[in-house]
Amino acid sequence: MSKTAVVTTRLDPDTIDLIDRVTAARGQSRSKFIARAVVEAARREAEFLAFVQEGIDQLDRGEGIPHEEVKAKLDALIAKHEARCRV
Repeated sequence: MSKTAVVTTRLDPDTIDLIDRVTAARGQSRSKFIARAVVEAARREAEFLAFVQEGIDQLDRGEGIPHEEVKAKLDALIAKHEARCRV
């Protein structure tokens, strides 16, 4: 049997109303809906944090592109686009 914990939070009446409408349409309980929503939100946040850490690790290894180089490439693309728009 897996362990679970009870989590308590306060939600505004509009959010509770929205949850109640969704759960009624699904024939689902509030607690199951909220538990699933928390799991999904935590997973997405963990994936985002891992993505950010991957970028930090790449920079730490020196695999980044210097800001000046990125800016120069963007400036060149903007200039090219502006030149096409003037024709």
